[in-house]
Amino acid sequence: MGKFFKFILPLVLVIGSIIIVVALVAIQKSKSAERKDDTQKAVLVDTIVAEVVSLNFIVESQGTVRPRTETTLVSEVSGKIVSVAPEFVAGGFFREGEVLLQIDPSDYAAGLKRAEAALASRQAKLADETARAEQALKDWTNLGRQGQPSDLGLRKPQLADARANVSAAEADVQKARRDLERTRITVPYDGLVRQKAVDIGQYVTLSTRLGVTFAIDTAEVRLPLTNSDLHYLDLPSETEVKSRDKTFPPVMLSAERAGETVRWQARIIRTEGVVDETSRVIYAVAQVVDPYGVLGQSNQQELKIGTFVNAKIEGLPAENVVVLPRYVLRADNTILVANADDELEILPVTVLRAEPKKVYLSGGIEGGTRVVVTTLDAPIPGTRLAIRKTGESLAEATEGDAQ
Repeated sequence: MGKFFKFILPLVLVIGSIIIVVALVAIQKSKSAERKDDTQKAVLVDTIVAEVVSLNFIVESQGTVRPRTETTLVSEVSGKIVSVAPEFVAGGFFREGEVLLQIDPSDYAAGLKRAEAALASRQAKLADETARAEQALKDWTNLGRQGQPSDLGLRKPQLADARANVSAAEADVQKARRDLERTRITVPYDGLVRQKAVDIGQYVTLSTRLGVTFAIDTAEVRLPLTNSDLHYLDLPSETEVKSRDKTFPPVMLSAERAGETVRWQARIIRTEGVVDETSRVIYAVAQVVDPYGVLGQSNQQELKIGTFVNAKIEGLPAENVVVLPRYVLRADNTILVANADDELEILPVTVLRAEPKKVYLSGGIEGGTRVVVTTLDAPIPGTRLAIRKTGESLAEATEGDAQ
């Protein structure tokens, strides 16, 4: 038995080793075949179709709606406030010339009467001195005296003094009348009350702050523009505006309200003409007519002062461009495309403008090209592609923004 194991055991070990080696070789061949199949498998991607379009660039900015005219009301006379208009509350609308506050006018009405009485007295004095001067000249002539009479003999100093007293009295009347008018607090425009600072029964002195109002005929939005933005805009100079050779471009303002996007039409009316020293931007001013819709000059929705809005300014026209999502453009100004054989190609392109969400291409790509929008970590030209979905171009959406 010992001899049997001595000869049989080595033989079993040799045969087992052969079997293991054969099995390992078979497994390795199977894995190689699987890797070969994997390399031949197509990569699943999404694409969009490139479309050549003509459009106007849109320059985006943002700002806060401000009133064109804002007034801080202060008292020009002293006295007790005896009446307050119902419209004189924060948020109250009023018309041009409406009396918002009335300061007690009784003392100023009495002052006007005293000034008018003083004027009448001095006018009578002037008439008397005028008659005396005329009589003095007649007396000189009737007496047959030779030479030129003196100014004192003709009462010219007294006449000049009487005339000066009349002028002073007229000025006193004008001042008294203005003081009386200043007891009525009015504003020379249709507007809205931003702040109310006094109320009925309160005594105010000269220069007391009464409130703040602003005009509602137009509103303005200051829109910051960088040098890059100005490259895509055609803003006329002041000379061109005055000569009406050019007009400022239109603007579309938008803001979120109650979960919905509300839009307003506006127009650039001027640029501020200076570069901000801190931010290095220049401000263009957009105007909205009748922002509250109470003057009958606009049918747009109400645009409240203080609203933060996004702005899209119509820029220069661009011909024969392709608009793609910004993320498809690679760092070396190339994009990934699917050729006619559904193979991957890396295509160099000419970038006309790059925005945070869009890129505008002016060369290197033709209409109808299928652009790969799926992110590939290590794209290799010639890789087989399986097109899962082909979406539409961004051209239609871009044209909508331009309008």
